[in-house]
Amino acid sequence: MLKTAVSALALALALAAPALAQAPASTPAQGAAQPAAQSEDARLAAFFDKAFKDQLALSPESLTQIGSKARYGELGDYTDAANVRQMQLSEAQLAEMKREFDPARLSETSKLSYRLFEQNVEQGRLQFKYRWQQYPISSNGTAASGIPVMLINSHRVDSVEDAEAYISRLNAVERVGGEVAADIRLRAQKGVIAPTFVYAPVAADARNLITGGPFGAGEDNAVWADFKKKVAALKADEAAKARLLSQGEAALKGPYRRGVEKVIAAVDETAKMANSTDGVWRLPDGDAFYASTVKFYTTTDLTPGQVHQIGLDEIKRIHGEMEQIKDKVGFKGTLREFFEHVKTGAEFHYPNTPEGKQQYLTDAKRYIDRYMAVSSKQFSRLPKSPLEVRAVEPWREKTASVAFYNPGTPDGSRPGIYYVNLSDMGQVLKPQVEGITCHEGTPGHHFQIARSLEQDDLPMFRRFSYQGAYTEGWGLYAEKLCKEIGFYEDPYSDFGRLSLELWRAGRLVVDTGIHFKRWPREKAVEYFRENTLLTERDVQKEIDRYITNPGQATSYKIGQLRILELRAKAQQALGPKFDQREFHEVVLANGALPLGVLEEQVDAYIAKRKAA
Repeated sequence: MLKTAVSALALALALAAPALAQAPASTPAQGAAQPAAQSEDARLAAFFDKAFKDQLALSPESLTQIGSKARYGELGDYTDAANVRQMQLSEAQLAEMKREFDPARLSETSKLSYRLFEQNVEQGRLQFKYRWQQYPISSNGTAASGIPVMLINSHRVDSVEDAEAYISRLNAVERVGGEVAADIRLRAQKGVIAPTFVYAPVAADARNLITGGPFGAGEDNAVWADFKKKVAALKADEAAKARLLSQGEAALKGPYRRGVEKVIAAVDETAKMANSTDGVWRLPDGDAFYASTVKFYTTTDLTPGQVHQIGLDEIKRIHGEMEQIKDKVGFKGTLREFFEHVKTGAEFHYPNTPEGKQQYLTDAKRYIDRYMAVSSKQFSRLPKSPLEVRAVEPWREKTASVAFYNPGTPDGSRPGIYYVNLSDMGQVLKPQVEGITCHEGTPGHHFQIARSLEQDDLPMFRRFSYQGAYTEGWGLYAEKLCKEIGFYEDPYSDFGRLSLELWRAGRLVVDTGIHFKRWPREKAVEYFRENTLLTERDVQKEIDRYITNPGQATSYKIGQLRILELRAKAQQALGPKFDQREFHEVVLANGALPLGVLEEQVDAYIAKRKAA
């Protein structure tokens, strides 16, 4: 999930790969008290628009992800020089903003944007400081792993020129592969070598990129199949299509293949140097690096030790609620035995067949439709973008997460996508499908991220803002919203919901256990086995993820708890005046926010509502 990133914008694009159709300049903030303030708001909005576009211009992949065809036939710079350029640009933009604008002359809305822009650069500065501690190979692949995903999901082919740009990018993979390989080797020289367990699956997925047609026998490779499908749909003569296919095949079998092979060679080479599965405390400045990641992902000043204790407290609370459901269904035995009953019972699994996979997708779509039918009870404004449910493509199943959300465009030209990894249906639990769908789809990530991207009254950098605790906290909070509106009628499904919350509480314990308390991998694995409902495959994948992506896993529960605390605060303060639709509008209306800023927004809402 994490890639090397040195600014909040870059991290947002790298993590979420959001897509936004080409948009006009941000509109001035509304409601300024004086004409002078309106003028300053308009100037600041223009500054933010230019700053965002200047950042985007550094990355052809990001331009494609937002729907632009600028630099369409290019791939970005994957060297550290690109990180330096991006940080220098961010610092120059911050200095310009401070030089050109006086916050006292801005409306309250623009003051908030000014403050958030400054905070984003500060976050990027911290990421930049510790950029060498970030693994170049993680449980989710390498820096080059996202290129095929970008080509398949984001590179539109509406003309012959677009197809030629696709081919140009295939050719550019040779350069990118060399740059990624060099970075892997350079980090190894600096003592930053990934844990031993990541190499085999990463190398296997990389080899999948050059397996099948046109590289050899078997089904068409996913990229080749995508290119052929897009070319076939073109309104062009057959000679032009034949030329494009010939050039595309040559690019794949030549530069593209050589680029992937360069990455594989570096992965295989450094695999021989790997000798640890420990946390990042073993890296140079590892303890300081981990503390910075916890601060970044939780957007709080909580220490790793405090996060660990919150996790333990939440595990205890959730276990208590699970005991009640165990007793309700009449299960005789311990909670641990009930976990095994659910994990192994045939009635709680889909068949490990194509039909079983399709049934999962059908059920998830049904839950989405069911929620949308009653969503107006909890929300006054819904996202316009459609939502699709898809299985993770086979070529990246080994490194893909259990489930994740891929944002679409505000104009609906590309839908939001809720992806689920169905590589082994024996490891998928039916009681968890409702909860996962509420988290990744509706009213979770789709409601929050799509809403943010569609909000043209916000500066672009805020529409794309990544704030880990807010974003993932909202997803986990959404699982509870589904219960409050009538989901999880089956006690086992409600148990599944609690198991997902338990999973996120366990993340607080295990992530800090690995990187702060220096737990060995085996202790982390055993903790999850004993205290959660995760299947063995998911236990292994999750621990791998936490070890290679330190801190990110702490964002979910910290964010959810804060949102719940703020809702309880508003309910207590407003009494009969409280309306959860109004509360949700306050939470979502400003895009993703640091948790402290979100609390300020809720406090302002409470004061205004009291005065009404």
